[in-house]
Amino acid sequence: MPPDLSGINIMFVAGFGPVTLDTQASKTFYVDILHLPLKHIDGNSDYMLTDHDTLKGVKHFALWPLSQAALSCFGTEKWPDDR
Repeated sequence: MPPDLSGINIMFVAGFGPVTLDTQASKTFYVDILHLPLKHIDGNSDYMLTDHDTLKGVKHFALWPLSQAALSCFGTEKWPDDR
């Protein structure tokens, strides 16, 4: 039986986004096909994000390159082969 969530009032999603393997293919899909208003941030040409509240109800949406996720998680830009 599903829980009763009727008393919950969700105001917004703080942030989310996919980890991407191919920056150009991801840009083609999210920007050119889905028409999401993503932009590059200074000094980081592969990380693309929306402005604050560009997507209604979402504070932050970004495309996170796999190399940056690996650096954040493992201290190296190469994702470990065993993961």
